[in-house]
Amino acid sequence: MADLKIRVFKGGESDPKTTVTIPGGVLKIASKLIPKKAVSALQAKGIDIAEIVRLSEDPDARGTLIRVEEHDEDETIEIALE
Repeated sequence: MADLKIRVFKGGESDPKTTVTIPGGVLKIASKLIPKKAVSALQAKGIDIAEIVRLSEDPDARGTLIRVEEHDEDETIEIALE
């Protein structure tokens, strides 16, 4: 099972300001601990946590899944399976 990586980039920088790693072995459990408000915010951006968990179990699903560019906030959020 792949690890989930969430990276936040500010101001067009190539190095992330923040990186969150959720190990694949606990991803299914950890996904149930995400606050409903955060899940709603992700869903508003078209991000389905359950689908990401399902993809993490597929050995062929690797790399960047989602890249959200928040132009008003000069921020990019990248979600990847590694």
